[in-house]
Amino acid sequence: MLRSQFEEQLRELHQQLLTMGIMVEEAVHKSVKSLVHKDIRLAEAVISGDKMINDAEITIEKACFSLIALQQPVSSDLRRIAMTLKVATDLERMGDHAVSIAKATIQLKDEIYAKPLVDIPLMAGLVQKMLRDTLDAYIEMNKEEAIVISKRDDEIDAYFKQIFLDLIELMKSDKASISQSSHLLLVAQYLERIGDYTTNICEWIVYMASGKMIELNN
Repeated sequence: MLRSQFEEQLRELHQQLLTMGIMVEEAVHKSVKSLVHKDIRLAEAVISGDKMINDAEITIEKACFSLIALQQPVSSDLRRIAMTLKVATDLERMGDHAVSIAKATIQLKDEIYAKPLVDIPLMAGLVQKMLRDTLDAYIEMNKEEAIVISKRDDEIDAYFKQIFLDLIELMKSDKASISQSSHLLLVAQYLERIGDYTTNICEWIVYMASGKMIELNN
């Protein structure tokens, strides 16, 4: 394979990963929106749309393995391919969490919320912005920006802790809310995990830019 062809395939791989990232961000947005508004159609769209995210991961994996098989990549190219594989896996897991949030919508469709959903949408907004900015940092391969973005995970963790405490108090005071609160607690946990996976992507950006794998925001 000519070097020019190899570079072109790497660019295509880069674009496929970005497209997958945009799909995941949209899935997270729609899943939380469906929960807040009890929009069952939107929740079902998130669930059915997960196949596209899964298919995107498979396509990216096949392209990565094909590049490795057809040309022995130099170290910097191998880092790019390894990063792409890892990021695609993290994005696929985020998509799974979006599906889980959508399923919570369906589980809670006939219930009246014991209290208005305020913190979960705010937490979700932070998660979505963090993912969006991480994708921008990936486009520019901006190591410094990735490090800054990763620190936002502390805010997401703080929201999760507050939601956890609030829901525990609600369950103590209102036994009838236990089932609903348990679902909402899981939703908050899914969002917290999406933040963690986004931090992972920031770590891969740093790895690609520097050749060093470091743990961020620990």
